[in-house]
Amino acid sequence: MRRGGFGWGLSTLLAASTLAACEETGAKPTTTVQATDSADQVLEGFSHYVTRDGIRRSRVEADTAFFYEGTQVTQLKNVRVVFFDVQGTEGSTLTAKRGTYRWQDGSMEANDKVVVVSPDGRRLTTEALKYDNGANTISTNVHFAFDRGAEHLEGNSFRSDPDFKNVVTDRPRGVAGDGMLLPGQEP
Repeated sequence: MRRGGFGWGLSTLLAASTLAACEETGAKPTTTVQATDSADQVLEGFSHYVTRDGIRRSRVEADTAFFYEGTQVTQLKNVRVVFFDVQGTEGSTLTAKRGTYRWQDGSMEANDKVVVVSPDGRRLTTEALKYDNGANTISTNVHFAFDRGAEHLEGNSFRSDPDFKNVVTDRPRGVAGDGMLLPGQEP
């Protein structure tokens, strides 16, 4: 009789060890990536006005917009943003391959081949740019290039209003009008 009990215990032990051997013991991911197909809404031909205190600040457009309600974030593809001054006149235009728009405060980040062009032809190029709706500023903490006619400026960071009227940069280098080097540069 003991033998039957032992056999049952052994088969249970073998089944448990077989199940344990099938358990996945690989590394677990440390972050979760939100796939575009998990968006709550997907819009093609997206267009949205951003305002502050009743004043139109910008119009955000994108070929495709992926809305995520839980985070109040929209991922944008092939982005175009038109900025407006306080009188409502159309100002600079930003283009980029990708962007992120935050519904809570109207801020935005543009990435991948970012270009901002002012109505008078000034041009900023970088790989990443942030727009702060509250402060009405654009900024980057990565390399940028800024051109105006014959003038060329590069630096490591940049902060300005969208129309480049008040510009602050870190470690500027380049050529200012008529080939004059900026202070601190060698000929």
